[in-house]
Amino acid sequence: MTTRRVLAGAASVVYTGINLSSRSIVQHSYCCSSGRRRFSTGKALHTDFYKDLEAQFKAFRQKAAAAMPSSDWNPVELTPGLPPERTDVLIVGGGVLGWSIAYWLKKKERIRNGIRVVVVEKDTTYSQASTVLSAGGIRQQFSLPENIYLSMESAEFMRNINEHLSVLNEDPVDLQFNHSGYLFLASENGAAIMEENYSTQRHVGAKVTLLSPTQLKEKFPWINTDGVALASYGLENEGWFDPWTLLNAFRRKAMSMGVYQCNGEVTGFRYSTHPVTADGDSIDVKRIKYVNVRMPNSMEYQPVECAIVVNAAGANSGKVAEMAGIGFGPKDTMAGIPVPVEPRKRYIYVLHCPDGPGLDTPFLIDYSGVYLRREGLGGNYIAGMSPEEEDEPDTGDLEVDHEFFKEKIWPLLAHRVPAFESLKVTSAWAGYYDYNTFDQNGILGIHPLVNNMYFATGFSGHGLQQSPAAGRAIAELILDGNFKTLNLNALSFQRIFSQQPVLERNIV
Repeated sequence: MTTRRVLAGAASVVYTGINLSSRSIVQHSYCCSSGRRRFSTGKALHTDFYKDLEAQFKAFRQKAAAAMPSSDWNPVELTPGLPPERTDVLIVGGGVLGWSIAYWLKKKERIRNGIRVVVVEKDTTYSQASTVLSAGGIRQQFSLPENIYLSMESAEFMRNINEHLSVLNEDPVDLQFNHSGYLFLASENGAAIMEENYSTQRHVGAKVTLLSPTQLKEKFPWINTDGVALASYGLENEGWFDPWTLLNAFRRKAMSMGVYQCNGEVTGFRYSTHPVTADGDSIDVKRIKYVNVRMPNSMEYQPVECAIVVNAAGANSGKVAEMAGIGFGPKDTMAGIPVPVEPRKRYIYVLHCPDGPGLDTPFLIDYSGVYLRREGLGGNYIAGMSPEEEDEPDTGDLEVDHEFFKEKIWPLLAHRVPAFESLKVTSAWAGYYDYNTFDQNGILGIHPLVNNMYFATGFSGHGLQQSPAAGRAIAELILDGNFKTLNLNALSFQRIFSQQPVLERNIV
């Protein structure tokens, strides 16, 4: 094992790598000139003198510990958790999408251990991860066939999750999948659109039914149907589940298959550039060679050589793209178009209402934008609503605005479900959407100007529920060269460069 540690900001560092397998010591040099880094390796030195090096290190550590019993300082301890120096695929982002992609890459590899995969996640506690801070819903009630297919395939995966993600000698995966369905309400102005969406959903195989206000009241007598012209109710594969369990199931299975997990932060890329002529114009195309991974709470970083990079960094994926120079070209050119993904903060409030609706409560989406679902038993619920564009909160922290609930959500919620005129907010949290400002839909595919960077981002709130199928789609692109299971070409970068948004009507 050769130790390669680089201190950020150092102009010139000479260090020694120890190869314990060959009992040789190799001298390396690191140079920084005009922002370009290179490594050179000298000749191996004579090894006889160092044949007992490991034993000497062990004795030295024991003496140091004996001399300083109150200290845990280890004078020769190597930095733990360093990523490998080389990998085939490096995935930026260890959320549910990143781990899903890692799993499917290993699942599809033709030769066992034929693909080296590294997942880099800067927050392995997931305290601010969008995956675990979401409402955990899954639905087929979208307007775009691509979104419907993604969710249908993902629901099927989740229904049979232990056929995919079980690990030998480990407990079975229990997603706590609640199949109570989604219930969308439409006003008079939105009824025609709901009918169009319903036709699309039924055409591609989703089990959905429409309810008149009278039918709605008969099925769910706790709903106030005032202003409701039509309702759409999911009959199968809709409801909610535990996001943390899904994330850990993908992670546990992928690591059992040989995926390497790295706790670090990607801080930059080293890439080559070569011009390509298209339609008479010269375009610079890049290829990433190295990814700089900085270790936690340290200025130390490890350059990782790789063949392919997957940007699955969620709300931070736009910033990761900028590290590769994406979006910094001349305006009105392909090189000047950034990845249109940014963080948007969303609040989720936990409510207690003893007289609220019971076990048959679906995931309710009111036409006002307010949503509600049951959270366990005992009169507990979660609720939220996306703010208007002009009221988007600051994303610098994850503090919760409780006034937003009192002023915006509670009046609408109590109007739709009268029992909620009396409730108590017991807790709340905030999380980030990887919000696609272009058309609020996922971006799946390779970037045309960085020919080895793939993207799985921009889902604007429905990435968790579509992660099983989206992860498989990216693995197919990497290993097969195109989408195999689902035709998702409509979600590629082409629509962004051609300025033709693919709009989803049912964004929550």
